[in-house]
Parts: sequence; structure tokens; C-alpha cells
Amino acid sequence: MSAAGTLTRADLAESLHREVGLSRADAARIVEQILGHMCEGLSKGENVKISGFGSFILRDKGERIGRNPKTGVEVPIAPRRVLTFRASQMMRDRIVAAG
Repeated sequence: MSAAGTLTRADLAESLHREVGLSRADAARIVEQILGHMCEGLSKGENVKISGFGSFILRDKGERIGRNPKTGVEVPIAPRRVLTFRASQMMRDRIVAAG
């Protein structure tokens, strides 16, 4: 993991290289392919579920009225699609046990 506490693509590829024995180039290619498949599915409107890890879920949010906190003026917020992540119960248990 990087010093800033963020797990990066390079960290994932390095893990594959060390733990599975793939070349660095092959490990990086596999990480990119997996992320590419996930992005492709999400862009098609499909949810992505990784068993034991969690689900990336697309939600449609309707139009609503928001308020500019500085001026107090009401402004319409356009409908949009958002991506949420819901950790699996196994992942939540691991986080609780680690903390």
C-alpha cells in the first residue's frame, strides 16, 4: 500500500507479481483488464458484484430542489445516475475486526 494510505493499481499489480509470480507487465495488464471489465459493465447500466468483497450499484436519482448554502437561493438539481458501493458482510466483519 502507498504511503498515503491509498491502494493503487500499481499496488494491486505488484501484489499479483509477488504473490502469484506473474511478470510485472502481465500483472499490470490483468489489473487493467479487470478494471476495464468492471467499468464497461457499469457504463452499460449493470451492477458489479464481487463475492466476499461487495457490490458496485448504480442508482438513478430524480430531479430535486437544492439550495446554494452561501446565498440561500433554491436551484433545481438535474436527475442523474450515481454509483454506490455496498460492502459485503464478510468485508464489514473484516473491517470491524481490524479496527
